[in-house]
Amino acid sequence: MSFFQLILFILAGGIFYIFFKKLFTGDYPKRGVDYEASLPKEQIGGVSSPDKIFSKPLVVQSRVEELVGMADVAISKDNMDEASKALQSALTIEPNNIELLHRAGYVAIKNNNIDLAKEHYNKILSQDEFDDLAHASLANVLHANKESDEAIIHHKKSIQLDSSYAKHYFNYANTLYDMGNIDEALENYKKTFELDNEIKEAKEMIDKLTQASQL
Repeated sequence: MSFFQLILFILAGGIFYIFFKKLFTGDYPKRGVDYEASLPKEQIGGVSSPDKIFSKPLVVQSRVEELVGMADVAISKDNMDEASKALQSALTIEPNNIELLHRAGYVAIKNNNIDLAKEHYNKILSQDEFDDLAHASLANVLHANKESDEAIIHHKKSIQLDSSYAKHYFNYANTLYDMGNIDEALENYKKTFELDNEIKEAKEMIDKLTQASQL
């Protein structure tokens, strides 16, 4: 064996010795544990702190929602002027918002602003002619404005669109009664109470008109 071959043999022996020592002592890198946490509870990917990865954005209330909330609070306090201001501001942002227009129409009625109420309800119907509540509300506004013939048209339309809603018949009956159509009014008061016996005003009008007809 030459000197060179002897050197190679010694090196090979050293390599095998180191390899088998690490193998049997477990002193070698293992798959999946190459990363050592620097803190006891630190984990890769934020598993112990999921908000770092899976955080959700805060739900930000829109300006319209904020104004509607302000209007509702004002209405609950019977402050219709403040409610009107809030709703008009909201309608500046979303002028065709039907929910806003319904609220604004109600507030306009409470403020005795008949023309503005008509404007709001007509705008709703220009977008959705099948909105029975808009027809009923417009009918009430028209009746209050001594436009009873036009009111009758919208009362009938509201009933046609939702014949199961008792208050449509009650509103129609009130208009008929004010117009002097007593018999037809009585029929609609009866229909109201038939659909909803919680509407005590309808029962009161039934008793009143029935007694009057017997005199």
